[in-house]
Amino acid sequence: MLDTEFLEAFRDSAKDLIGRHDNFNRCRHRSKHPGVDRAVWSEIADAGWFSVLVPESDGGLGRGLGDMAAIAEEAGQQLFAEPYLVGAVQIIKLLVGAREGGLRDSLLQKAMEGRLLAGLAWQGHLGQIEAGQTPVAATIVEGKIKLQGQARLVTPVLDTDGWFVLARDASGEAFLCWVASDDKPQLKTYPLVDGSVIGDISFDGVTIPLDRVLAEGDAAVRLVDEANDYTRLMVGAELIGVMQAAFDMTLDYMKIRKQFGKPIATFQALKHRAVQAWVEIQIAKAAVKDAINSVMSGEDLARQASRVKARCSQSALSITRQCIQFHGAIGFTDECNIGLYLKRAMVLSAWLGNASVHRIRYLDRQPDQSAQNQQVVDVEPPADKNWDAMSETDFRNMLRTFYRRNYPEHLRNVQRRLSWEEVRDWTMTLSRQGWLAPNWPKEFGGMGLSPEKLLAFVEEQENYGIARGIDHGIVMVGPLLIRYGTPEQQAEFLPKILTAEHRWCQGYSEPNAGSDLASLKTSAVLDGDEFVVNGQKIWTTMATSANHIFTLVRTDAEAKPQAGISFLLIDLKSPGITIRPIKDIAGHEEFCEVFFENVRVPKRNLVGEINQGWTMAKALLGFERIFLGSPKQGRYALSQLNTLARERGLFSDPVFKAKYAELLMDVDDQSAAYAEFAQLLKRGETMPPSVSLLKIWGTQTYQRVCQVLMEAAQESGAVDAAYETKTESLNAPAIVFNSIPATIYGGSTEIQCEILARAVLGIG
Repeated sequence: MLDTEFLEAFRDSAKDLIGRHDNFNRCRHRSKHPGVDRAVWSEIADAGWFSVLVPESDGGLGRGLGDMAAIAEEAGQQLFAEPYLVGAVQIIKLLVGAREGGLRDSLLQKAMEGRLLAGLAWQGHLGQIEAGQTPVAATIVEGKIKLQGQARLVTPVLDTDGWFVLARDASGEAFLCWVASDDKPQLKTYPLVDGSVIGDISFDGVTIPLDRVLAEGDAAVRLVDEANDYTRLMVGAELIGVMQAAFDMTLDYMKIRKQFGKPIATFQALKHRAVQAWVEIQIAKAAVKDAINSVMSGEDLARQASRVKARCSQSALSITRQCIQFHGAIGFTDECNIGLYLKRAMVLSAWLGNASVHRIRYLDRQPDQSAQNQQVVDVEPPADKNWDAMSETDFRNMLRTFYRRNYPEHLRNVQRRLSWEEVRDWTMTLSRQGWLAPNWPKEFGGMGLSPEKLLAFVEEQENYGIARGIDHGIVMVGPLLIRYGTPEQQAEFLPKILTAEHRWCQGYSEPNAGSDLASLKTSAVLDGDEFVVNGQKIWTTMATSANHIFTLVRTDAEAKPQAGISFLLIDLKSPGITIRPIKDIAGHEEFCEVFFENVRVPKRNLVGEINQGWTMAKALLGFERIFLGSPKQGRYALSQLNTLARERGLFSDPVFKAKYAELLMDVDDQSAAYAEFAQLLKRGETMPPSVSLLKIWGTQTYQRVCQVLMEAAQESGAVDAAYETKTESLNAPAIVFNSIPATIYGGSTEIQCEILARAVLGIG
């Protein structure tokens, strides 16, 4: 995992060093002096940038990717102009992995000291992202290597000391060679939009000694690929800095730029677009952090590098373009710095492969989930219930074993919410196993899963097609009582949730109020030791399967709207309660109206203080939004799309494959963001308003997956049943119907945008 203390130290050091230079002016006039500033190169060497990724045994700092990422992000923030990633990552990784000896050791020492400016020549054509094919041929003649061919898109090319060149001989043997500038290869340079220069290098007629070879065979190719992939990870970190700085600059401008007498940040259309851009930045940050941790844990470097390169390239280009539009006409002038961020995003996004090619690579390197799911490896639960001690493979196989043995086959992949009668037996099986509350702490009867194990738990449920139970008590009431309930309330209610004796529904929405909870009118008047409740709740999910309801009620009609609300727990068997089901667009009766007529509720069922229900409501909404922001819906819809696509051979269509790759990455990166909030939940911390980003991204992703599913289904997209598929549960309209209200319940997307605008971005 990343060391936060060292990260901040490296970040502060980089911020100070970069801040000593006039970076905007350097970028604006870079085309006049496109070469590397050697004085600055020496300065960053003295700061240790070129030693970060060098092991201590080679005289380096022996630090990790997280520290380098902190430098890269700060460089992106301030538009540091020198090609430090080539020197500090790409070339350093080559030399660290090269064959030890005089040349390698000498070049590595010069690189760390800032006395080596070199590039890597390996690419033969546009869109190439792996070094399997090299455009440079090598012929060994009388103890020397004669090179022939042209490497493209090399950087840096001006005033360099030389280049590391990947070449192959006639037998296909690869060589990683050092070619000095004095060897006189031919250069053809091209200006980039940010004022820097890239070039094609012809090595025709260049002859070098055999002792210039630093690696041979598959090791040489692997070394180049790894160096490029580590660099791609860090390009992603720099792009994070680019988009964050551009966004911050734009947000400040929006707060002071007025039209029609108001700051443009208050215009709802612009405000919501700003929130969407901010959400995209957070998803990209989570992806980079998760990818770095994954690589440090030994996962596929190439796949994680492509994930980061694709996500950050796409987001940075989108956000910097939007930022120019938010600035209006001045944003398109040279005097405004915002355009410099777009130019940097364009260069970094194109270098080492753009988003589209890396999305396909990410998909192609995806582990074969279908093969994993077909594995029959029985793993029994550990007697000590120490889930964290289990490997992820064993943990997942344990879940699969349990589901295979216990889950009713006829309830797999059901496309609607099941009633209590339908899920009773399965719920009781989970209860007896102690798995009904995977997110609760162990001391309260839950599984106490780590965020990583919780994600695995969710994914395995979705992969097996486990239906959602009557779970409001598990995901909402329980966590609220664990944090805010009295010991008496915890003792009375929590055990009965875990045995399913108490099944809960939510009483928030009211007619003509919707997401505006401050406008609710259901009243609760204190009469001795009881509240008398009157009013109506609507859109109450699964009320006919519940026997308890948690409600927001107005306990002070004279107070300000949010100040006179309290939070009550009510037994639905209480006299005076009427429940009426509402049929939805798919013909199901999931929603209900609940009427209260002089319902008497014990005062001890008040959670928190009287008239302080708004605090409870916000906390519970945080629990709800992290639950609704879970990747489970998108993951399930994607698995159905995957099944349909494989059956119908759609992955042979490059257009479909590109769409699917983008959706896969959207869901995976949502999982990374979700895991960070799940960590807060496990630590018992208050869920911040920023949790709303999960619901925005998650529900929108869910709907995007469903849209592609409908397209893939062709005419059967309107058939309300499985059609010409081996998967009987695959019902495209049912999945689409489920996705429609996802952007409504729990607070619509627009409401989430308003929350984030006010509470996080400070605009309203």
